[in-house]
Amino acid sequence: MGGPGDPPEGTPEGGPGGGEEEYRSVVFDESFVRAARLQEFSAQERIDDHAPAVRRRPPLRRGLSRQALILVLLIAVAFGTAIYMGVRHPYQDAADPQPVEPLRMTVIPLAPQGEVPGSTDTEALYENSPAEQYRIGGEGVPLPASRRTAHFSDGQVVNALSIAKDYVVRSALYPEVVVGEQVRPVRVLLDPDQLDQFDQSFDHPTADGRHAPTGWLVRFDPNSVELADRDIRVQGTLAAAEADSSTLEVTADHTFVYALRPADAGAKAEASLFTVRRELHFRFDRDDLRMRQAQLIVSYVQAGPLSCSDDAAGRLRPLLAGQTAKAGGPAGTDPYATGSATALCGSLAASAQPKV
Repeated sequence: MGGPGDPPEGTPEGGPGGGEEEYRSVVFDESFVRAARLQEFSAQERIDDHAPAVRRRPPLRRGLSRQALILVLLIAVAFGTAIYMGVRHPYQDAADPQPVEPLRMTVIPLAPQGEVPGSTDTEALYENSPAEQYRIGGEGVPLPASRRTAHFSDGQVVNALSIAKDYVVRSALYPEVVVGEQVRPVRVLLDPDQLDQFDQSFDHPTADGRHAPTGWLVRFDPNSVELADRDIRVQGTLAAAEADSSTLEVTADHTFVYALRPADAGAKAEASLFTVRRELHFRFDRDDLRMRQAQLIVSYVQAGPLSCSDDAAGRLRPLLAGQTAKAGGPAGTDPYATGSATALCGSLAASAQPKV
């Protein structure tokens, strides 16, 4: 039954309160109206222009929403910050790198006191020598724990130590280097500004403190000796420190022990031990670290048993089992112990020889 003001049959369809009841919840706000593609002309416009009742509106040009604009700005700021931090590295300094110095080297032969001890059992030689606990090959050149410095990151310090280790291993533990003719494995690790000095050392070796091949690497005369055991023993340390804001320095101090026998003598020939103590000082600027190369600035070598009368600049010619030196040095020098040797030639301490 309808209300007091309603027709008996109810509200007619299309009348107020009729079929439009279902659209009362729809809100046609201003943005909805503006977005409409069709627009109705006013009555005056239809009278004046005899135009159709509606016209098509041009599509609205929608710009970026506020949220999208903020996101674009944030991305631009982040990208600009990344570029700035890449250019202004927190460990980078504007100081110019130091010029590359030529290598300064000292090679000191150590003459034996009496006959060089030997044995056909190389393991027995090692077990009865100070090298008994030494490790084999690259395992004896471990990288130390490292920390960043004021101007170099952890990664840069580790990189410098790794390059120095590579140089130590290639220059003293590669058989093709120590008893062969190979120099490239070592040469490729040097700063290009030192290559002329390196090449001149091998083309024209001389004991002038600048151009001795044995200052760059361990090098035996292959016509005299061969390795009786390719498992070379080694022990030592690596240490890194910041020299200045643009330079890292690494010190490598290692003792190498080689089992040698006469060349082409066969496996039954007696072998003897030969000891090389090397202290190397490396320098790295940021270009060296990026290119994985090193500046070798100091090489201090003690090696024996050798004869003091032999020239040790070009190649090492060890005294082998049963041989004696013509003349020894003024005092006993132990290459297994810390400290400096004599200036020109030393006498190899008995404690440095195997007890056989």
